Amino acid sequence: MQPLDWNQLRAFLETADTGSLSAAARKLGLTQPTLSRQVAAIEQSMGVTLFERVGKAMVLTSTGLDLLEHARAMGSAADALSLAATGRSQAVGGVVSVSATDILATRILPPLVRRLREKAPGIAVEVITTDSLSDLQRREADIAIRHVKPEQPDLIARLVREVDAYFYASEAWVKAHGHPRAASDAANVPFIGSDRNGLYLGMLQHHGLRVTEANFCCYANHSVVQWSLVRNGVGVAPMMEEVALATPGVVRVFDDLPPVRFPIWLVSHRELRTSRSIRVVFEALANGLASISDVSPD
Repeated sequence: MQPLDWNQLRAFLETADTGSLSAAARKLGLTQPTLSRQVAAIEQSMGVTLFERVGKAMVLTSTGLDLLEHARAMGSAADALSLAATGRSQAVGGVVSVSATDILATRILPPLVRRLREKAPGIAVEVITTDSLSDLQRREADIAIRHVKPEQPDLIARLVREVDAYFYASEAWVKAHGHPRAASDAANVPFIGSDRNGLYLGMLQHHGLRVTEANFCCYANHSVVQWSLVRNGVGVAPMMEEVALATPGVVRVFDDLPPVRFPIWLVSHRELRTSRSIRVVFEALANGLASISDVSPD
């Protein structure tokens, strides 16, 4: 058997993970024919069949399943080598990627990035907007802003602060329907939901609001969309206080409710923290998020 080519190994791993040549090609930034040739090449090199073509899907054979964990171990070792090499870079420059939820990315990060650029113009910040937990170990982001503490032991996490969120409606909605000031008024209020599986409803009920699914007038799985619906008078939803105070035309409702409190964690990989550029961005974000004094306008 010929020595394995790393590009062919990546083609095998991504095709196995995505189950599709087209999806794997998009993730690797390749054309589908190029990826297909790499998969065929590694099968020929190893003298085995790794996938069965079922329609447009790529299904692992029993041999492919047997070899998958070995390939993943090799991929993890290559990722670790890349992390270590990146961590030794001491130049204050290049691109540093930061992942954050949509509301943080659109309303909180822009002023922080502007101030960072003033202090370190050689660093370009890539903002990745996601509500999922970016996999820092696989370099989907250099730094992540999260609302839960990561459990991976090789990640460095700093609790920056806790944020208060309250419930808001538009001034126009309040003028038309009245101002629901007490939690007991919630039964007759339309809410904007974030999911249809009951998790968001459970959060509202746990927070002291006696509501049911019938209270949801619409659903949106992104905070920016929820907030736009609130501002347009569709219904009620929570928002972090700093963003709400910087948004004209909204008023707080349910005054007797305590705030919905959630943490802001800043997370990076242990090796990557030795990179001066990433360390500069990490500290700038930590300082800015610890005391949010500037919120980007809509």
